[in-house]
Amino acid sequence: MGKVLVVDDTKNIRMMLTTCLEIEGYDVIQCKNGYEALEVFEKEELELAFIDIKMPEVSGTELLKKIRVQNINTPVIIMTAFATVKNAIDCTKLGAVAYLQKPFTTDKIKAILKESTFKVEKSQYHIKMAEEFLEQGKLEEATNILKKYLSIEPSNGKIYYLIGKAYEREGNVNEALKFFKVSEVFGYECSDKRG
Repeated sequence: MGKVLVVDDTKNIRMMLTTCLEIEGYDVIQCKNGYEALEVFEKEELELAFIDIKMPEVSGTELLKKIRVQNINTPVIIMTAFATVKNAIDCTKLGAVAYLQKPFTTDKIKAILKESTFKVEKSQYHIKMAEEFLEQGKLEEATNILKKYLSIEPSNGKIYYLIGKAYEREGNVNEALKFFKVSEVFGYECSDKRG
């Protein structure tokens, strides 16, 4: 199992979550604020991150925005005691894979781990399927899958790139170039973008 980041300003929550995750076989890195977490995101290859939404200085939503701008696509589980529809929408748009409502139990943590791992694997599977459709010339099928997963992972540069390839193969060069440029904004580099 890989490394998991736990970001919460409450020590008891960090300790409980760390214990549960270590029992599941993960290496856990703890941070008590968003600034510490940003440093960890920049240095470490993380499999998953648990981020508290309500923290002083840098909120969980702000932290999520900052890592997505840096093209860090680590799956994130948002922890909150005060779930609101607006927070849920904002964090989902930024690629949060699940919500963990406080107070939580060890059973809830296990269920969330299972659910979030499934979502990430499913997303990777569908992007691979879209690539195969592109190779087979099934452009509409590829584009439909990619646009669906773009709403789930809006900062994944590879998805923009693949949509650009679909437009390019249709002969719509202007649309293709738009998507290639956005893919570069999200840090996706590929040598054959115009060929």
